[in-house]
Amino acid sequence: QVQLVESGGGLVQAGGSLRLSCSASGRTFSTYATGWFRQAPGKEREFVAAIYWTSSSTVYADSVKGRFTISRDNAKNIVYLQMNSLKPEDTAVYYCAITEGVLITIPDEYDYWGQGTRVTVSS
Repeated sequence: QVQLVESGGGLVQAGGSLRLSCSASGRTFSTYATGWFRQAPGKEREFVAAIYWTSSSTVYADSVKGRFTISRDNAKNIVYLQMNSLKPEDTAVYYCAITEGVLITIPDEYDYWGQGTRVTVSS
């Protein structure tokens, strides 16, 4: 079994930055891709970014490209999401998840999820 724990959310003004962390226990990230998703009130969960553990290749949603950066720390078994130039429309609960699948932008492809961390961006 894998447990994922997100942290780093909070309240920030538009234009500000936050760094989210996703730590895993029970199993390492080594065979998975790790993704970040977000869900705003009344909306479906949407893909934000993902990183392949073995190759470090990354994928981003168009809405965050150039503002968000996903990265990993091998030694600590943590995946980060650095969020810069935040906008009010980035307000959501952010979730990390892991998958051995190939459709890494699709939530149903993911096997394990964290509990989420809330990000609120004020205008």
